[in-house]
Amino acid sequence: MIGMRVSGAVLAAGMAAGAVGWTATAPRPADRPAVAVTWQEPPEETVSVLLEQALPNVPGKTFTSAIVDFPPGSRAVPHRHGQAFVYAYVLDGTVRSQLEGQPVQTYTAGQNWVEPPGAHHVLTENTSSTQPAKLLVVFVSNTGDPIRVAD
Repeated sequence: MIGMRVSGAVLAAGMAAGAVGWTATAPRPADRPAVAVTWQEPPEETVSVLLEQALPNVPGKTFTSAIVDFPPGSRAVPHRHGQAFVYAYVLDGTVRSQLEGQPVQTYTAGQNWVEPPGAHHVLTENTSSTQPAKLLVVFVSNTGDPIRVAD
């Protein structure tokens, strides 16, 4: 067995990144080529707008519904929804979500949450590395505003 020494900083960085795709090898013998450490970003979600319509009884406001698909192991980049009120309903799978200043929450099919206007959504991810997850998301926004703005 080959001995391996790893500094605490390297070990901590590797452990922290392990859930998102770090790979590394033990020290190589002199006659073997170097093996690179690789980093693979998790895939992002896809958003498919179902309906976008101005609310006839609320001037200046628009209703938008969308399906958000999360492939296995995927996560959204931190983002905001401007001044939109957001309702999210888990259709399939398990999603971990966190708004800034709030604890991390885990939601399964049939569960839901809301986001107040101006909220900073710092974490949204599919908890499974093998199964997809899917949300139905409804936005009530100012007419003309984008439904998502990445930080």
